[in-house]
Amino acid sequence: MVLTYFMDDALTSDDMLRVDRAEIVDEPLPTLGTVDFRIIELFFFAYREFTGDADEILAEYGFGRAHHRILHFVNRAPGMTIADLLDLLQITKQSLSRVLRQLIDEGFIHQLPGDEDRRQRRLYPTRKGRELTLELSRAQVRRIDAALQMTPPLDVRQVGAFLGRMASDRRAAQDWFARKEINWKDPT
Repeated sequence: MVLTYFMDDALTSDDMLRVDRAEIVDEPLPTLGTVDFRIIELFFFAYREFTGDADEILAEYGFGRAHHRILHFVNRAPGMTIADLLDLLQITKQSLSRVLRQLIDEGFIHQLPGDEDRRQRRLYPTRKGRELTLELSRAQVRRIDAALQMTPPLDVRQVGAFLGRMASDRRAAQDWFARKEINWKDPT
């Protein structure tokens, strides 16, 4: 809120006098200093582009990234429970509720009671949900493939192993990788 105030209203000379100049840092952090910012910034910009392709498609539906994540994982594991999805995405029920309700109401996902426990809610993609998920994934794969083609010959297993190590701190991610056989070992 304070930032909004300063951005929306002109600073008066009184406001400027209250600023302790000793608290202001005007030297940028060096790219290679106590922290190596190269990979961090590459991740920032790569993520922006990777998600941007899908964001454009999602915007046509009035959807956002939360919709994309839900569609992705429900399509990858039809019949997953809401509890499974909450654990995998590490979000609250409240965060999931509005987005999931929209996907259900607009016919991208169906919610059915569990076979053994009728209180359990299982999520299934509809054909419409499957088509949108594939459209989003194809857009992202095009960007990945184009980037890999523009780099020197590279063993994709190295990239996969690196990303796997970056993403596997949480038990839910480790379990997902194991269930979906996402690994970078030689297939032999």
